[in-house]
Amino acid sequence: MVSGKLEIIFGFILIFSFGILHGSNDILLINSITTKKEKYSFFKVLVTYLLTVLSAVIIFYFFPLVGLILFIMLSAYHFGEQHWEGKLSNISKIVKDIYYLIYGLLLLHLLFILNTDDVIEVVFSISGYTISKDLIIYSFAFNCFVFISLTTFFFLKFSSFQKTIIIELFLLLIFAIIFKVSTLIWGFTIYFVFWHSIPSLFEQVTFIYGAFNKKNVSSYCLKAIPYWLLSLIGILIVYFIFKEEKIFYAIFFSFIAAVTFPHALIINKMFINKKTQPK
Repeated sequence: MVSGKLEIIFGFILIFSFGILHGSNDILLINSITTKKEKYSFFKVLVTYLLTVLSAVIIFYFFPLVGLILFIMLSAYHFGEQHWEGKLSNISKIVKDIYYLIYGLLLLHLLFILNTDDVIEVVFSISGYTISKDLIIYSFAFNCFVFISLTTFFFLKFSSFQKTIIIELFLLLIFAIIFKVSTLIWGFTIYFVFWHSIPSLFEQVTFIYGAFNKKNVSSYCLKAIPYWLLSLIGILIVYFIFKEEKIFYAIFFSFIAAVTFPHALIINKMFINKKTQPK
């Protein structure tokens, strides 16, 4: 058995490698998404991106509870969209968006309800508020009700959904087992890296270059390295300043949240653009 401390170390290594890497090429994605008539200068794109990150940092600093709620909601939608994009057909956009959010929240709720003590500690370190276990349980129950209701509706209405959902429910069971036997960080890492970041890298490379192969992956990584290194330097500086304090976890999650805000919006734009491209 791997100790809790080793799980956290391995978790951070994977998050700082594949996890951060998959969001390091957002500026390249912006240039790939925009048409020739819409092309913006690198400086303008960079400033807009940094202002978005800065806005997220300011929200977390002055309104930590609001920032945390926004982070959870946006991350949930982002996870659900990445996972279900292309698997739901003949369904209106607003219903798809709701399902993306509910599915992502269900994944996070599974992680939270199976690691309640750690979640309560992290939320307190970020926001200064102590949430109760009852709140986690009740919100999980409500989330399950909405998910089951929508899933049942899709199952009865769309035959193409029936085979897909059987596989997805099995995966949810696997996630639940992993989250149960893991620490909060390690459980999140396994999902975030292997079920989210790596598939997202595949989607991004294919979208930018037209195909997923060694040459295109190398090109993607080379262009992402400067931004990836800047992210690592930033979080390392934070670690050496706050490594003896619990506040490090708060700043770590705040850092991830700040980067997630623009990344989730850009990936959403990528999927929309992908649908409008001629095949």
